[in-house]
Amino acid sequence: MADAKHFSSQESLTGFQDVSSKKSGTEFSKDEAALVIRMYNLVGERWSLIAGRIPGRTADEIEKYWNSRCSTSK
Repeated sequence: MADAKHFSSQESLTGFQDVSSKKSGTEFSKDEAALVIRMYNLVGERWSLIAGRIPGRTADEIEKYWNSRCSTSK
């Protein structure tokens, strides 16, 4: 699968272990936010696929993050 290989070579999942001390479920680290954006550009609104790339995140959390991000940015 080309997409999975692309992300495994460019994204280090070890960086996501540092976000275990989240203040709330909707706060995303810079690494998580960047990965959500990149995955969204590849697969669109397939939140479960995106969540599968971010340990500890659910599809609902990703979708809520995306919707709040889009509603506040132009």
